[in-house]
Amino acid sequence: MYKSLLVHIPTERSARPAVDGSVSLAMLCGAHLEAVATGFESVNVPFLAEGGAAVASFVQLDYERAMERAQVALSVFETEANGAELSYNSHALAGTFGEVVATVAAMARLHDLMVVSQGETDGDVRDNRLLQELLLQTGGPLLVFPYTFRGAFKATRIGICWDGSRLAARALHDAMPLLHQADTLMTITLNASELPAEASPAELPKYLARHGLSASTISLKADRAEVQSSILAIAADESLDLLVMGGYGHARMQETVFGGVTREMFRSMTIPVLMSH
Repeated sequence: MYKSLLVHIPTERSARPAVDGSVSLAMLCGAHLEAVATGFESVNVPFLAEGGAAVASFVQLDYERAMERAQVALSVFETEANGAELSYNSHALAGTFGEVVATVAAMARLHDLMVVSQGETDGDVRDNRLLQELLLQTGGPLLVFPYTFRGAFKATRIGICWDGSRLAARALHDAMPLLHQADTLMTITLNASELPAEASPAELPKYLARHGLSASTISLKADRAEVQSSILAIAADESLDLLVMGGYGHARMQETVFGGVTREMFRSMTIPVLMSH
């Protein structure tokens, strides 16, 4: 099982999904949980006629307000972690968006798994953009909880999204601790005829069986634009608790121009998703 978890606690939207998800996962795993709450400083310093001292005062005030937001969000986490009698540490962090991404990504590299929450659809806040950057820069898996998530996390019914790619394989291996705890595993493949024979959906159950795991298989055809919605439809029909999938199989520019499963999943996820890049 995972023994070292890092959770990002947002300050520009509700902290509850990340707090509930990470605390319940740490209890499930018997893991140490480290939390980081991030307050963002302003990018642009306003012109002040008073000169350098006034600018310095504004920058200091901006930093203090960012730290205050981080500490308030962190207090929500600490209340729940103490109630659950977890082993945990917590950190309040303030900085620009780039500084926050660099620091949190570096922290994640010495943890087994990072927990984050989905960006909310209203508003272009920096917490919403952080998720995408962390997926690309941490070097490990992210467990993303929908912004509607409340309560305890469970992973008794897991769907493994399989397209034979490097990213799908990475997510599969990263999810192994949870797969071994599940009651039901289901492999989900769309457009199987396009996959290499060596990594076909027929080969995946054989691999899982060598690890003592059994899985049923769902294989469908879908247009490129319907991949994400088809996956979520299967998740709903099969009452899945968790999806496992690779993230950003194409450059983000391609995802933006042509549409992408990762980007759409960030927008529309209905259940937790373990994602690896």
